[in-house]
Amino acid sequence: MKFVLKVFLGIILIFTSCKPAKQPIKIACIGDSITYGAGMDNREKNAYPNQLQEMLGNNYQVKNFGVNGNTLLKKGDYPYWKSNTYQEALSFAPDVVYIKLGTNDSKQQNRIYLDSNFEKDYKALIQSFKEKNNQVRVVLLLPVPSFLNDSTSIWNPIIKNKIIPLTQKVAYDTKSEVVDLYQLFASDQNMFPDKIHPSSLGATRIARRVYEDVIFKAEDSSLQLDTSKLSENKTSIFHGFKQTDFKYKNIPCKIVSPKRVAKGKPWVLRARFFGHEPQTDIALLERGFYIAYCDVAGFYGNKDAVNRWNFFYDFMVKNGFSNKVVLEGMSRGGLIVYNWAVENPEKVACIYADAPVLDGTSWPGGKGKGVGSKADWNKFKKMYHISSEDKMADFKGNPIHKTNAIAKGNFPMFHVCGVADKVVPVDENTRIFEQKIKEAGGNIDVIYKEGVGHHPHSLKNPSPIVNFILRATRKKVNFATIPAPGSEYRSGAGWVAGKGWWYQMEDINNLSQSTKDLDILFIGNSITQGWGGNRNFTTYKPGKAAANTYFKEINYVNAGISGDRTEHILWRISNGNYNTNSPKLITLAIGVNNFRFNTADEISKGIVKIVELMENEFPNSQIVLLGPLPVGLNAHSLRRQKYNKIHKAIAYLNKKPQINYYNLIDWFSDENGNLKENLYNADGIHLKPEGYQIWGKFIKEKYNELIKNKNNTIESKKKPKTRSTITKP
Repeated sequence: MKFVLKVFLGIILIFTSCKPAKQPIKIACIGDSITYGAGMDNREKNAYPNQLQEMLGNNYQVKNFGVNGNTLLKKGDYPYWKSNTYQEALSFAPDVVYIKLGTNDSKQQNRIYLDSNFEKDYKALIQSFKEKNNQVRVVLLLPVPSFLNDSTSIWNPIIKNKIIPLTQKVAYDTKSEVVDLYQLFASDQNMFPDKIHPSSLGATRIARRVYEDVIFKAEDSSLQLDTSKLSENKTSIFHGFKQTDFKYKNIPCKIVSPKRVAKGKPWVLRARFFGHEPQTDIALLERGFYIAYCDVAGFYGNKDAVNRWNFFYDFMVKNGFSNKVVLEGMSRGGLIVYNWAVENPEKVACIYADAPVLDGTSWPGGKGKGVGSKADWNKFKKMYHISSEDKMADFKGNPIHKTNAIAKGNFPMFHVCGVADKVVPVDENTRIFEQKIKEAGGNIDVIYKEGVGHHPHSLKNPSPIVNFILRATRKKVNFATIPAPGSEYRSGAGWVAGKGWWYQMEDINNLSQSTKDLDILFIGNSITQGWGGNRNFTTYKPGKAAANTYFKEINYVNAGISGDRTEHILWRISNGNYNTNSPKLITLAIGVNNFRFNTADEISKGIVKIVELMENEFPNSQIVLLGPLPVGLNAHSLRRQKYNKIHKAIAYLNKKPQINYYNLIDWFSDENGNLKENLYNADGIHLKPEGYQIWGKFIKEKYNELIKNKNNTIESKKKPKTRSTITKP
């Protein structure tokens, strides 16, 4: 009896200890040929849902339910509703559904039904997924632009002016979320080889944006602002989001609320021209920011305007909003954002100013090259109690006069300006301001738009502005640390035509498996790829002669892939066969392709993550860490500054027993610190054959020191390493 009882209790213990495995979150990507991946290289790997799956990993199950040519409209020529794929998507019962339909509805034969049926059919599609899972998150992806010139086919004016507003209205009515893909490609026709379908690189851009949305951490919904209690409350739609107009202390104000609120309730306080060129505000709303407005029109940034914003800031903070606000000043809005910031520096997260007025004598005064405005100039003087123009010389109320104090505020600034601006001349405003801020140690970046006047404001694709704000508020996803496969396909990368990134990856895998007694594994980007070696699908091999000189008695595999960034190396090491034959020495040269997309800090973190992964994946290998190879022909160039910051940040990795870190700047520079032109191509990035001779000599020395002459290796690794171990060329 006791034995039976013990067995029974044992069975109970087994069952109670076996917790059910956590099920992956199911994501359905609904769409047409753009979701399907039509026309792109290796669509089975590169379609955006497939790239999204690789980035998200095993905790998610992403399925591609795209169908070529399909419409949202039930009366369209090829309705999604009639496809077997739609039924499969419903049966999948997703937890999250991303719908990207509407492109084919812009065709002439389909657009006749837009007014009468589009909203109704879209709402019915959303409801059909809610019936399968009443907790499903529904996200509407606005269609990408079309660059076709055929008005009877997929026609961009219909997409932009008809389908997108209708989709935003559906999102508002159904409380669905929305992600604007249109603005991500508005200025990038080169991403569309056939002018309709994004390339695999375009699919990467979509996948990254959707990834941001998937991993977004929302604030508790109970903490959202209850706008119903505001005086003279009036609601309307702001591009699919709820806008509330109200009065506070009898001052006209506006607040646009996101569908999901980001942690900390971040917000933007916009000055002037609310709703004009709204692409930045829309992108921030998607990411959980509130957009707020407090009317200070006609005050030209004077003390009364500053006081109004003080009242409004206190109101927002008392309602749980972030203590640090993003300031956005367009044109004359530059006066108030900087005059308020200089008095409240501790309350400013960052400032985005667009063609900003920074000196009233420039505009509205017109005392320089600008056209000015006589009526506004008279109002300006009145607001600042300037009785005569003779007293203007003593007036110090413009932001241009306060640059030292602004710089001390220690908040980042970002300006976008048209170089041909005749209303607010850039040379009288931002250029002088930028110079003074930098001289005072402030942090400012500027985009100067060549050939552009005062209008249009902003950027067609506002990503540089949005990323600046996300970084300043610590909400930017660092893609340099997110493992992801590459999607490059162009033969200009130094590849045999038709043998894109995935072929290169597989070729390296095969070589890593077949190369016995592997001495060196070279990991990196196009510069590493340039060594050549036994690769089957590469065509550009400027380092071949140097490799033949220095590595002729060494078994090596060239694992460099053109265009690769830190995130691609992370994915390749995790998913490749690179340690099949336990390479004795591994060189890592990576990071330069991240320069366009990431800050020095973000790139450094990507490199650190790679090193940590390599320590785990290659426990028996010595690792020569080079970071990005020297870049920037001029020693004082922006590229070189970023390079120096990265190397300063990763130098500590040299203390790790397995890691041998070197900064090769001395090997490739002249006495003035400039890169030697006989070693580099004109881009200041890629090496000439002579450059590979220098690099090859260095690697051979390190191989001899760390591997070939093994006698002292173990003991030397126990001692701290310094840059003195580098033998100068």
